[in-house]
Amino acid sequence: MTSRDPRIDAYIARSAEFARPILEHIRALVHEACPQVEETIKWGMPMFVHAGGILCNMAAFKAHASFGFWKHALVVGDAGGSGDVAGSGEGMGSFGKLTSIRDLPSKRQLLVYIRKAARINEQGMKGPAVRKAATPKPLPETPDDFAEALRRNAAAGRCFDGFAPGRRREYVEWI
Repeated sequence: MTSRDPRIDAYIARSAEFARPILEHIRALVHEACPQVEETIKWGMPMFVHAGGILCNMAAFKAHASFGFWKHALVVGDAGGSGDVAGSGEGMGSFGKLTSIRDLPSKRQLLVYIRKAARINEQGMKGPAVRKAATPKPLPETPDDFAEALRRNAAAGRCFDGFAPGRRREYVEWI
């Protein structure tokens, strides 16, 4: 049984004219490949949920549309097939900026991707963790008179040295 959300009907209806056929095509393919999929709106975009996790999403903008898999790296990987511009910095989603259905991979290839995404969710696989490498800010230079005062008062020096780097930075900047 397919679960269609009327909010997605409304989303498609108020999208730009060029985007409607793209969104309708994607929606039909998702339901064809995964009949148990559920539709919802998250972060203002249509999302397709299966087996307790987000399968994929689509969106329409002023000049383009997008379609992407939540676990893109596991579903499409780097190669991705025709139409894949992921990683190129061109638009969001797995296939970049879409201005027509021709910008998507073939129907056959999309069905393969959607079925693969459904299996990944059913197996409970997690996507690769994306972590930003933190680059710590350097401590500001301690003013000479403050450094001298800390040297003269051992207890204050130990207290200051025990501060976390951010706290030390705040204190020096305050002085």
